[in-house]
Amino acid sequence: MYGDYEIQTLPLSLGSTRKRVEHFLAENGLRLDTVDYYAVVTRVDDDQILAGGGLDGNVIKCVAVSDELRGTGMMQSLLSHLLSTARERGHQQVRVFTKPSNQDIFASLGFKMLAAAPQAIMMENAVGGLTDYCNYLMGLRRPGKNGMIVMNANPFTQGHLALVEYASSQVNTLYVIVVKEDCSRFSYTSRLAMVKNGCSHVRNAVVCEGSDYAISAATFPTYFLKQLSDASDTQILLDLDLCVRHLAPALGATVRFVGNEPTDLVTARYVELMQQHLPQHGIDVVVMPRVTQEGQVVSASLVRGDLHDGDLSHAIPLVPHSTLPYLLSELARQALEEELMTTPKPGLVDEHDNGSHNDMDIPLMRHSIEALRPSFDQLALLGDSRLLPPSEYIQHLGVVSEQKMLQATHGVNTHRGALFSIGLALVAASHTWHNEHAFKAKALRQDIMKLAHGIVPANNGSHGYRAVEAHHVEGALEMARHGYQRLFNEWLPFHASLNGDPYRDHKTLLLIMSELDDTNVIHRVGYEMAQAVKREALEMLKHFSIEGLEAMNRSFVSRNISPGGAADMLSLTIFIDSITK
Repeated sequence: MYGDYEIQTLPLSLGSTRKRVEHFLAENGLRLDTVDYYAVVTRVDDDQILAGGGLDGNVIKCVAVSDELRGTGMMQSLLSHLLSTARERGHQQVRVFTKPSNQDIFASLGFKMLAAAPQAIMMENAVGGLTDYCNYLMGLRRPGKNGMIVMNANPFTQGHLALVEYASSQVNTLYVIVVKEDCSRFSYTSRLAMVKNGCSHVRNAVVCEGSDYAISAATFPTYFLKQLSDASDTQILLDLDLCVRHLAPALGATVRFVGNEPTDLVTARYVELMQQHLPQHGIDVVVMPRVTQEGQVVSASLVRGDLHDGDLSHAIPLVPHSTLPYLLSELARQALEEELMTTPKPGLVDEHDNGSHNDMDIPLMRHSIEALRPSFDQLALLGDSRLLPPSEYIQHLGVVSEQKMLQATHGVNTHRGALFSIGLALVAASHTWHNEHAFKAKALRQDIMKLAHGIVPANNGSHGYRAVEAHHVEGALEMARHGYQRLFNEWLPFHASLNGDPYRDHKTLLLIMSELDDTNVIHRVGYEMAQAVKREALEMLKHFSIEGLEAMNRSFVSRNISPGGAADMLSLTIFIDSITK
């Protein structure tokens, strides 16, 4: 309570409440931006919004105050409330992007200026915060002429490498800062490792950890700008001012290197404003022509496009060898995602329903996939050598990865089978390319078989183990030891032959279901019913229709049938198809 006024939280998930807030902000010349918490000031006996402000993680947004409360101190009270709430939520660094005219208000609450542009400022209330990051950079500083590059490296390409190699020849020490913001296809951890590995031969290049202070279109709020068309320039100018005030001085950098941008308009504008802004503050800008191959500019977006199309062969020439394991890892993740989103699927989690599972859904499966990403990186890197790694290394990493997956899913076994099969394939694929510079099916199979024969069978009493023992069917380990014979001889060619068919994953799943002795199905409904399921799948494949598949799903759910083993093999088929095209 604040005299005749009170601060209360409003749930913006309610449409009527959201409209009230939008109307209030519009009256004050603002727009509602993304927030996960919003508080308002009202009279004790009235619900009219007189002031409001929100939080998006650790960023204060959408703060406005009516004429009635201006000069009363309620703005400071509201901001103190938001600051306290952010702290309670675990954020020790709280930031705000706001109009320059609001600087004194936030300064009175302990916010310090980080960067400024004509239409916006960035301020922070923190112990340490940007100061700590600049101290880290100062610890890396070396004497002489120093230069810097800021890159996202999503992923690290031949173009990035050429820029680093050229820039390093122009200075005594080159600092490469990797953008930390995690809204890219490749995680920050993967991108940082890619850059470090790719630059390891450049002796005077120092790869720096990124910070939370890069300002991009994803992090810069636009709610207070009168014209949205001003957003891009304002965001860029704030980012450049942050560099001028803090990053470059901490590193002693007097030159910044960047590649020119012939295709992306926003990046081209960034380079243009960099050339205008940085020299005014004693920092030279060197723009290097982009690397081309066969008349095409090498870019990370081009690589991502090839991966999206499941065509690794086009992406490989665009990246240094050190990046390849991360491309393989991403294709493994993408294969799991593609299987998950194949809809409808009989008895399995998809976009329509949870199939025969009451403990799994799309969000949980995605948490599981994300939890496996670092392990996929490690497995691909493990195979990137002349000799195959010992199977016990892989088995140990598999156990650790499974534990991380189960931790992410609160104990639900979402991808244990897929982790085993794709994990072996990742190591084998990376090893095959390292030695042959090609992904030949024969070499892949041989490596998978060698690795699998070194795996110690787990007599753990699992559902799959009991099904194999009771019915003498081929389990996951035996399939791997036989080099996934059916997959390479039948399922993979079938999947490849359906390129362009929007239902090729559905049809490939049905083919796998018609041939695989799925231990998950055997566990749930017994061996005889599992054979019937194989016949049903074959019949559905012969007379394929989405309506029939939906009916099959309803039937499977009613009988508690879930062909999880077939789903794992579909993911593996998709992955191997993407690297052997």
